[in-house]
Amino acid sequence: MRIRKKIGGTSEKPRLAVFRSNKQIYVQVIDDLNRVTLLAASSKEKDISSKTGIRKTEQAKLVGMSLAAKCKEKGIGSVVFDRSGYKYHGRVKSLADAAREGGLKF
Repeated sequence: MRIRKKIGGTSEKPRLAVFRSNKQIYVQVIDDLNRVTLLAASSKEKDISSKTGIRKTEQAKLVGMSLAAKCKEKGIGSVVFDRSGYKYHGRVKSLADAAREGGLKF
């Protein structure tokens, strides 16, 4: 709640929320004003989970690239990054860097 009172998403600039479990990583693009999840990506998607032998940071990079591609299809160019209290390193950093490479602006 401490983070969410400072960060909010609108329909023009939605919030990119990250959830990181021990094995997977999930990302949602949320419009907080209308209380709608616009799109989501995770490491459980078939094209990402089918790749065996990759590290979790590489998996997060693939999720970031997938999310950026989905955002381009929907016409979303910029987002507010919500790291959900996780430190900005490791999987969270590789996801954010890959989303930036894909064309998202934070």
